[in-house]
Amino acid sequence: MEQNSNLKIDFAGLSLASPVVTVSGTCGYADELAEFMDVSGLGAMTTKSISLKPRKGNPTPRIVETSSGMLNAIGLANMGLERFQEEVIPILETLETNIFVNLAGQTIDEYVQVAQALASADAIDGFELNISCPNVKKGGITFGTDPKLIKEITAAVKNVCLGKPLMVKLTPTVTDISITAAAAIDAGADALSLVNTFTAMVIDIHKRKPILANRTGGLSGPAIKPIAVYLVNKVYHEVARDAGVPILGMGGIRTASDALEFIIAGATAVGVGTATFVYPDTAASIIDGLANYCRHEGLSNISELVGSLR
Repeated sequence: MEQNSNLKIDFAGLSLASPVVTVSGTCGYADELAEFMDVSGLGAMTTKSISLKPRKGNPTPRIVETSSGMLNAIGLANMGLERFQEEVIPILETLETNIFVNLAGQTIDEYVQVAQALASADAIDGFELNISCPNVKKGGITFGTDPKLIKEITAAVKNVCLGKPLMVKLTPTVTDISITAAAAIDAGADALSLVNTFTAMVIDIHKRKPILANRTGGLSGPAIKPIAVYLVNKVYHEVARDAGVPILGMGGIRTASDALEFIIAGATAVGVGTATFVYPDTAASIIDGLANYCRHEGLSNISELVGSLR
């Protein structure tokens, strides 16, 4: 993977080496992917969700593969704020890429406390507000489906970010995702990330029970890509473009071609997630593919493609 000036972009005020971002929950806390790829070529990496207190998450089994993706019901398991500050931030300080911390909580106050505690850390460049996780009973998707709550939590967290960009992660399991996107933007979101996983189920036909202990999980991977591309395009045209708010598009991206679909649909940057479990260097391969596409198409910068769908 080589650095390429054609791929450098601005995203919510941050200068990114490329439009390719590793998404929360798929790349660990910090440098777990460093042995597989040069992380300096990434636009950014997004940490695993961090909550105020450690979370054990849901009981096992909590991951099951499908014919075109996977379901997960991890339940936001994580080490908690204190250990993250002590053990992970020193590692983040050594990485040559932008860092988004994914924020999780059960109450608005918990989200605020985590953001406030981390906002002054130089290693952290921005935050992703996780209000769209389908696998927790409190917090998560509870906030992400109600425009009023979205406004309330976004404004509260934005107030303590010390000027660092706040990206709100949207769930696709709503009647109209443009309404929730508009609520986040109205409350001060600097960027949007979409889409999170779709609630789904896999059944053991012999036991006649769901395979996941949580019964349901979040479906990710290639199965959701065409829906995610559509939703990114919808939010771009109906809300984000006129507001000047960038989108981090995600959902089943495995190749440079997949990434280009999202960018043409309206995403300024793209997130790579589930594919990383199969090929840990997927993001690097996509970056190389995007650079080759720019050269072949004679593009001076990849951002020329954003929202260029005819």
